[in-house]
Amino acid sequence: MVAQVSYEKTMLTGKIKRSNTILYCQNWDAMVRFYRDVLNLVIHHQTDWFVEFQIVGNSYLSIANATNASIQSADGNGITLSWQVEDVESAYNMLNEFGVKTSQIKSIWGAKAFYFFDPEGHRVELWA
Repeated sequence: MVAQVSYEKTMLTGKIKRSNTILYCQNWDAMVRFYRDVLNLVIHHQTDWFVEFQIVGNSYLSIANATNASIQSADGNGITLSWQVEDVESAYNMLNEFGVKTSQIKSIWGAKAFYFFDPEGHRVELWA
C-alpha cells in the first residue's frame, strides 16, 4: 500500500525566502562581463571565482568558475533564464545595439518575448 502524502505539509510555497540560479562556467570572465556590462546586472557579492548578481528582490543569478567548483559546466544545455521586463522592445533594442544576436520579438502565452544566448550558450528569454 502506498502512503498518502499531504502536500500542504510538504510544499515549499511561501517558505522559500531567496532564489539563486548558479551557472557553472568554463569561460568565467566573459560570462561575468556579459551579465555585468551588457545586461547591466548589479553585483551583490563576489569572490575571485564567484559573482552573484541581484536580479530583483530576493532573486539572484550567480556565475561560478567551474575550474574552482566541484560542479562542472552544463555548456548551456537544458537551461533557459526567463525574466519579465517592463519594456520588451527597449530591452530588445538595447541588446541589439550592444551587438547581441537576438531572435525576433514574438507573441507567446499572451506576452511578447525574444531570446538570446550568453557566452556559454545558456538561453535567456526576456518577456513583457
